[in-house]
Amino acid sequence: MLEGFDDRPVQREGVKLRVRTAGGGAPLLLLHGHPQTHAMWHRVAPQLAQHFTVVLLDLRGYGDSARPSAGPDNCAYSKREMALDAMAAMRELGFATFQVLAHDRGARVAHRLAMDHPQAVERLLLLDIAPTLAMYRGTTEAFARAYWHWFFLIQPPPLPEALVESDPVRYIRSVMGSRHAGLGAFAPEALAEYERCIRLPGTAAAICADYRASAGVDLAHDEADVVAARKLAQPLHVLWGEHGAVGRNFDVLALWRERAYQATGRSLACGHYIAEEAPGLLLDEALSFFRSTP
Repeated sequence: MLEGFDDRPVQREGVKLRVRTAGGGAPLLLLHGHPQTHAMWHRVAPQLAQHFTVVLLDLRGYGDSARPSAGPDNCAYSKREMALDAMAAMRELGFATFQVLAHDRGARVAHRLAMDHPQAVERLLLLDIAPTLAMYRGTTEAFARAYWHWFFLIQPPPLPEALVESDPVRYIRSVMGSRHAGLGAFAPEALAEYERCIRLPGTAAAICADYRASAGVDLAHDEADVVAARKLAQPLHVLWGEHGAVGRNFDVLALWRERAYQATGRSLACGHYIAEEAPGLLLDEALSFFRSTP
């Protein structure tokens, strides 16, 4: 998949990160969600590469990036640590500043990236998330039922890891297939790639560590921002699926306006997996929002 994208592997403090690039012009970093890989961008990345230098990164714990030990309090999978991976990748490629398009877990990394490194991130487009702290604080029965995996994966080890590892393909098909568009939203090659990667050793532990960090150390980082009245300084655009659980359960734009100085956004006629369900709509929004020249 994604023919024409070059592999540019990056090492950061012993953690191997899979990075792929294509195109020319202003750098645009794309960060994927759970339980996917950079392949989720296959319906939009080639078109974006006609306008930007597109950088695709597999988050640590996902795809063909490394799966380091979680460490104390799952800090190795904090969004702060994962944001440092993104910074390392962009610096390795020679980009001091860049724009970011991110979905789901990757959008949570992008939020922390923009907060911690405002000098580097110029513009930010986030797909189908509200701020993590607001989502945990505002959890309702309806949201908990829709996002059951949030609360399953954060349970103490080794139970969640063991259950995912017992049938990783069933897990991925259950999580992804239960959303609005079902499994039919995904190209067979993309779904096969997600299934290949979730079978890789250490993936279940890494995924659990990612979610445990979001329910622990990441909340502490977000809380510190709120207490200090720190907000996103960059122009922020948010999109969410009108048929997705996030938009049904949260006032997405209002919550982001509490966390950013400049926030715009709207719903799209799709579910959670915007880049695969509504690639044309996403491309229109991205090309309107991002700047194609450095």
